[in-house]
Amino acid sequence: MNTLDRRTLLVAGSTAALAAAASAGTSTWSIAPKRRREIKKSLKYGMIGEGKSVLEKFQLVADIGYDGVELDSPSSLVRDEVLAAKEATGLAIPGVVDSVHWNLTLGDSDPTVRAKGLEGLLTALRDCQAYGGTTVLLVPGVVNGSLPYHLVYERSQAEIRKALPLAAELGIQIAFENVWNNFLLSPLEAARYCDEFESDRVGWYLDVGNLVRYGWPEQWVQVLGKRVLKLDVKEYSRKKQSDEGIWKGFQVEIGDGDCGWPRVMAALDEIGYSGWASAEVRGGGRERLTEVLRRMTAVLDS
Repeated sequence: MNTLDRRTLLVAGSTAALAAAASAGTSTWSIAPKRRREIKKSLKYGMIGEGKSVLEKFQLVADIGYDGVELDSPSSLVRDEVLAAKEATGLAIPGVVDSVHWNLTLGDSDPTVRAKGLEGLLTALRDCQAYGGTTVLLVPGVVNGSLPYHLVYERSQAEIRKALPLAAELGIQIAFENVWNNFLLSPLEAARYCDEFESDRVGWYLDVGNLVRYGWPEQWVQVLGKRVLKLDVKEYSRKKQSDEGIWKGFQVEIGDGDCGWPRVMAALDEIGYSGWASAEVRGGGRERLTEVLRRMTAVLDS
């Protein structure tokens, strides 16, 4: 039998096997089409440097091409004004950022401070639901010389558990953000912290740029998996960190640093991520926000 005849028989045999499997309602294998990422793009409200009213600001970012905008809560914004601007522009409000989590930390040694921090989280949950969002971004705790790691771990979990019934009632998730708070410094620990709640009301708001100083973002994606609820998009340069200081590492445009976006996006594809990505960088007017969207789109499509 020559090579061509052998190949013809193999193809015919494989085709027959697949047809038989299909007729039985099963399949032995399939070639999946290339996955099309479904990532919507937003930015933080404080980045909008043009417009006086909420409506003017929302209209600006809608015209530029953003899909949504994230707000702080608690805040001085009037809920009815926000909802009217949302309706008029078609922008989504995918979530809110807890605005008191740095000053009123949930791991504080003072129970009064923790109680006030919890009240801020509850307000953010209610605002998020009213705005049609799905997540409250939360820095769960801050460790320093007077706030020991193990106590911040225990206290913060205890306070967050108090918010879970309301989160469940409202259908909102609490999304922990990785920030430079000396707390939850590895993806393994981040996953464990999340899982110990035994609740689908918690997950991670993964800030890609914040990870570069002490890790590789794609590894966090791989470990956290389905716990990743949303993404913050910024950049970080290890060279600037080394040459000019750690905070200077952020002074680089999206796509020009060391986040390794192609690897990050490949890892996100592996876990099947679809959802929101929010820019968290220096803002400005129309020209600046247009450039931010262009750069964010480029790295998210890499």
